[in-house]
Amino acid sequence: MDRPDLELVLAVRQHGSLVMAARALRVAPSAVTKRLAALEARLGLRLFQRTTRRVSPTAEGETVCERACELLRGFDALEAELRERQTEPAGPIRLAATFGFGRLWLGPALADFQARHPAVAVQLQLTEQLPDLAMDGFDGAIWLWNAPGHRAAEWVSRRLAANQRVLVAAPAYLQAHGEPRSPTDLAAHACLVVRENGGGPGQRFDHWRLQREGAPEVQHTPVRGPLSSNSGEMVRDWCLAGHGIMLRSLWDIAPQLESGALVRVLRDHAMPDADIHWLAPYRAQVPRRIRLLVDFLADRFKDEPWRRLSAPAAPPGSRRKR
Repeated sequence: MDRPDLELVLAVRQHGSLVMAARALRVAPSAVTKRLAALEARLGLRLFQRTTRRVSPTAEGETVCERACELLRGFDALEAELRERQTEPAGPIRLAATFGFGRLWLGPALADFQARHPAVAVQLQLTEQLPDLAMDGFDGAIWLWNAPGHRAAEWVSRRLAANQRVLVAAPAYLQAHGEPRSPTDLAAHACLVVRENGGGPGQRFDHWRLQREGAPEVQHTPVRGPLSSNSGEMVRDWCLAGHGIMLRSLWDIAPQLESGALVRVLRDHAMPDADIHWLAPYRAQVPRRIRLLVDFLADRFKDEPWRRLSAPAAPPGSRRKR
């Protein structure tokens, strides 16, 4: 069977009439009759039952039609991909991302991608709530968690980079209050809590989920303190001013760690499950401009560039080497 045969059987099934199928295919009715008879003879199967009122597929004909749909979609997808490879990617890409990562790391990356592909228009919406991507018209999101459970079957996900949330404090705070030696010691410290959305159902802001390096279990550590905010930037400012200990992503505090304005505490502990992902509604054929963007971002962030700025600072009171 070749492509015209596939188009023929689908036209006959769709219209239920050889005459109407011929009109849709823009050929004479006699040509449709002859081609269908020749196809059935070649296969040794009757594909359609013919009555004076209607032409309907047999069980074998229905099977052929279903397979024809799949094959024609494959032909169309292949042709579209080949055409796309011959041209510069063009068109809009609409994205969602969290405010912090979007502003600090994603924004510059998108500007570089757009400069590389001038015919692509990138629209970035920063938000603290993960949108319904398909319903709200987004091509994808760059998010700090994987797809939520109720969307896992509808969305595709690709991990772009690892992300650790680590415990940090200003040297002045540690000099005044001492440094915790274990997660249970945090109960005696002022902990600065970020009340941001996006961590998933059952999220507890007053519990930090900490995992020791190399250990499989996650420890739920209750924390408390006099200051909390839904703004990560505000909590970071409080931490820099020496008001307490903060749990924050490495990518967000890399410059402060590099300068020594913040130092890590409990260096062998971090919060798991906050990796950076590409999330997108499932679609059978992904436009090339989006495939190129995802590959670009994966390459850009694979080595976690913020780690180059976040080497552990010297302990409080010691001289920092450059």
